[in-house]
Amino acid sequence: MSTETRSGNTELKGSIELTAAMVLSGTLGIFVVESGASPFNVVFFRCLFGAIALGLYCLVRGFFKNHGLTPKKVGMAALGGAFIVFNWAFLFEAYESTSISVATVVYHTQPFYVMLLGAVLFRDKITATKLGWLVVAFAGLILVAGVSVSDFQDGAKSGYLAGLGMALLAAVFYAFSTVITKRVTGVRPHLVALIQVVLGIPLLLPFATFGDMAGMGADWGWLVGLGLIHTCLMYVLMYSSYQKLPTAKIAVLAFVYPAVAMLCDWAVYGHSISLLQALGIPLIVGASLGVNLGWTFGPRRPAPEAPAGTAPTAGKPAAPAASASPSAPASPSAPLPSEARTTAGTTTADDKITIGESR
Repeated sequence: MSTETRSGNTELKGSIELTAAMVLSGTLGIFVVESGASPFNVVFFRCLFGAIALGLYCLVRGFFKNHGLTPKKVGMAALGGAFIVFNWAFLFEAYESTSISVATVVYHTQPFYVMLLGAVLFRDKITATKLGWLVVAFAGLILVAGVSVSDFQDGAKSGYLAGLGMALLAAVFYAFSTVITKRVTGVRPHLVALIQVVLGIPLLLPFATFGDMAGMGADWGWLVGLGLIHTCLMYVLMYSSYQKLPTAKIAVLAFVYPAVAMLCDWAVYGHSISLLQALGIPLIVGASLGVNLGWTFGPRRPAPEAPAGTAPTAGKPAAPAASASPSAPASPSAPLPSEARTTAGTTTADDKITIGESR
């Protein structure tokens, strides 16, 4: 088998894995709503069952050997985990106050908060093109939100507006987690995710109301599913696929998640969005892809050519080629550190991709 054929097969396998992971992410809202538990209870038991499943997976795969963890890395992973578990709680609350569809689309503005945090905390440069995509994204956000100035004076709309605020806050918390977790290098992302869900157990314990869980019966299956399917299985598929796919394909396939979430919301709960809201979705999707893939609003200017027979200026090395390796979450939906695609002793993170995960 030729190298090209093997590469094609590897990319196909990665595409299947990531598509499956995004489809699972899209069903997350149904598991949350059908469980009937409060958002904090849902997140607590997701962390509990997810920690058990992910811990067993890491043990079987031998990931605890040569793990690359240091006290500083554990602390950074834990700090990112604090933001990620509360991000889940706010997003799940937004499901109830708005709808799975609206909350998910609003949540997908988080790549832009990552960009803004990078500029504030690490002085990352924000180009005019990125600012342009930011404007496009928030124009889409206004359309998807479907609110006007008068709605802020209407008491009947207060719950819906609060839900939108929860979705936005969840996106901001995810952005903080992303920026922090990107600094945890040389550690398998499975272990970083495990640290974060383990932290969520004591962190959410004061907010959980176990008395409300009495008489749940078969509804416990939804909570177990969130831990086994949407935490362990989904992350394993995502992290495996990231090693096999180019950046562009990851960015495109990531939007399978909101598409499936909206389809499930319509099929199961009959929730649909208005025409005006629908017009905002491609703006957010297009802006996110534009930032992640470096699209410009006009034709790229060709690099100036050096005069024939001249050598490059001394002391000015040629610009490095853009990396084609893929960099979450989404997150679903990544839930957890979608950008920290690392293996023991090696990092392949790319600062451009931030996959929206409620995951």
